[in-house]
Amino acid sequence: MSNSSAYLQLQLTGIKLEAGRKRSQQLYLLLRELIASEPLCGGSKLPATRELAKMLGVSRNTVMNAYERLFADGFLETRVGDGTYITLAGSGTRGQAQPSLPLNPPLHAGLRLPIAQQFNRHIVHDGLPSAFRIGLPALDLFPFETWSRLQNRFWRREPIQHMGYGDPAGDIQLRELIAHYLRSARGLACDPAQILVTLGAQQAIMVSAAMLLRAEDEVVMENPCYWAAAGAFSCLGVHINAVGVDDDGLLTHQLAQIPKAKMAYVCPSCQYPTGVTMSLPRRLELLNWAIEREAWILEDDYDGEYRYSGTPLMPLAALDQSNRVIYIGSFSKVMYPGLRLGYMVAPPQLVSQLTLLRTMASRQPPINDQRVMADFIAEGHFQPHIRRMRRAGQLRRDALLKSWCQHLSHIGSMPEVASGLHVTIRLPNFEREQTLVAQAMSAGIEITPLSSLWLPESEENANHYGLILGFAGVSESAIERAVLKLKDIWR
Repeated sequence: MSNSSAYLQLQLTGIKLEAGRKRSQQLYLLLRELIASEPLCGGSKLPATRELAKMLGVSRNTVMNAYERLFADGFLETRVGDGTYITLAGSGTRGQAQPSLPLNPPLHAGLRLPIAQQFNRHIVHDGLPSAFRIGLPALDLFPFETWSRLQNRFWRREPIQHMGYGDPAGDIQLRELIAHYLRSARGLACDPAQILVTLGAQQAIMVSAAMLLRAEDEVVMENPCYWAAAGAFSCLGVHINAVGVDDDGLLTHQLAQIPKAKMAYVCPSCQYPTGVTMSLPRRLELLNWAIEREAWILEDDYDGEYRYSGTPLMPLAALDQSNRVIYIGSFSKVMYPGLRLGYMVAPPQLVSQLTLLRTMASRQPPINDQRVMADFIAEGHFQPHIRRMRRAGQLRRDALLKSWCQHLSHIGSMPEVASGLHVTIRLPNFEREQTLVAQAMSAGIEITPLSSLWLPESEENANHYGLILGFAGVSESAIERAVLKLKDIWR
């Protein structure tokens, strides 16, 4: 059914709202009555909130509030990337005897949840890693024997003193070791008291945004972007402003066009997903912007350990002299994602508030994993493991580059990756991108389309489409076999 027929079927053009009464309540009752009285409207698409607000001459909030109540009542449902629809169960219900069926409890997340759903790209990793899954390190090189020995030792000692409610900021030994590591390896001098151990980087993003932003506040994100961060902001009702990137990172001159932004989320060491590094002049411009606008910067250093040439870059937080940067790190890319251990370095004035909010959300990560991670670092296993993982990433990057250039260069040019765990190949259009991705998936090869990582309503440009290939999760021989398989199907 077309959109226009759905609108006419419900006679939305005839709706009139009276002055002097709450308009969202009127609209809710009128729409509910129309849906309940029309048995054939199930599955019909409703106008977007902005479109219906314009049609009725009311504010968008009025329509959003009405849709929210209908959504909670079960009359409406959302389809990811496709809008709001009338449920089949909700149409034509007036005057009909309804069967007694168990109903899901109504959701009261308003329209934030449907908005956040467009960023829901969480994939359950079932089975062994496959080419070219993104976000995975060389899990086959994980030190299983050492890790299991440390875990067993922790429990053999009957650590009753650690089995209660611990410090919500995290185990103090682990925080001290993280502070030492950041100082020596990343050039970031911080006090252990500034560090909060988190359930991965995602929790750090969510907690920081929840404390520092309110619904309807504005945030700046690099575009294309890390979809899970965009989803976190959307869950909180924050308005996302897209700012482009080039070979020097965030286009900082565009920040002047967003005067109300209160936060910027960036990945300066290795922008996700393009892999570019933010230049020093751009970093300084971003820091000056934060000072002038009294804004905050979330710096996500998600795979800063994987730099294949030169020394590791100094984080934004190390350059920050005004306490405007929250630094986010994670053990997911050097240990394994399922560990769910990360950390954040907060400006001193935010530590107590962030700790309280984090306490209310999830208290603390499992103490055994924190203590074992601390022992892994303290006993000298961590730095050699990082070097081993970085070396593996470089070898697998080189294997992919060599095989691609030999067999698949006609598909697109593969750049030489300076940092990170994936590479992006640009393509000319959407059709080409989707065809190649679908053909790869049919052969059991995972490739992420670049177009899926642009923020909604982004204008199409020459760099909009492409293929993102993770190269660290499988061996060099597996990479070569996958490339040969793609050569056969991408003719």
